[in-house]
Amino acid sequence: MPTPQDTTQHPLWDQVAFVIERIRPAVQADGGDIELVEITQSNAVRIRMHGACVGCPSASMTLRMGIERNLQDRVPGITGVEAVD
Repeated sequence: MPTPQDTTQHPLWDQVAFVIERIRPAVQADGGDIELVEITQSNAVRIRMHGACVGCPSASMTLRMGIERNLQDRVPGITGVEAVD
């Protein structure tokens, strides 16, 4: 049986983590935080939102217009971003 893939070994991991670290202060300024969880085989980025982001009505807009747009602009090949619990 194959072992689970170490997602930190994804070829885009370091680039995605760098962009998220640059976005993080803006999210933290609003009382939230974001955590890079996984990059799938189809290059979708999975993040976990923390703090004020959890349950915030603007979180989905932040996810799409802020995080996803930044990642797709700065890391070629990223297909999308989704939040996980």
